[in-house]
Amino acid sequence: MLQTMAIRNADDRILERQGDGQRTSSREIDDLILDAARSCVLDFGMQRTTLAEISRRAGVSRPTVYRRWPDTRAVVADLLTREIRAALPEMIDTGSARSQLVAAVVDVVSQIRDHPLFVKIRVADQELLTTYIVDRLGASQRSILELLTAVVAAGQRDGSIRDGNVGEIAAMTLLIAQSVVISAPTMEGQLSRTAAVEHMRSAISAYLTPVAGSGH
Repeated sequence: MLQTMAIRNADDRILERQGDGQRTSSREIDDLILDAARSCVLDFGMQRTTLAEISRRAGVSRPTVYRRWPDTRAVVADLLTREIRAALPEMIDTGSARSQLVAAVVDVVSQIRDHPLFVKIRVADQELLTTYIVDRLGASQRSILELLTAVVAAGQRDGSIRDGNVGEIAAMTLLIAQSVVISAPTMEGQLSRTAAVEHMRSAISAYLTPVAGSGH
């Protein structure tokens, strides 16, 4: 069994050296820990996940985990951020900014809503989601807002998105999408999953479309 020993390099970044002499970068260790946290949450739910079990599954020492995250909630928050950022698409230069934005929102909502980690948290650990719906924005939401803001600005320049405060339009678009991810399951008796996404597509497209006579 490989033994893991924490060391520091010249610029004080944490590295892990395994028994075979190979070194693992700090970023790689972060991903190992987040991968371990993912498997723990899927197996146990967040409430029963411990930093001790995360460190065991990651194959690193407990101090290595504690140096990065103070508690399980912090690890899971960064895990959610990583998973959501991975779902964000690259914007391309073909087509209008509005058509790209609408397609991207539909794609991301579909991915996140069916993501096994999100499904587990929504079912077993709703308190974590409530924090980011009621209390404050999470890092992943800020990342999405930054992307939405940039695309809305591009859409106003190419004439495909209506005039208005760019930040407010981006925020409202996020709220519409977020409601489908979080709240649509409560309406499945009246609104199928497919219908919810299609209505969201229509709502966001109509919301972003320039108003006649506005100059766009």
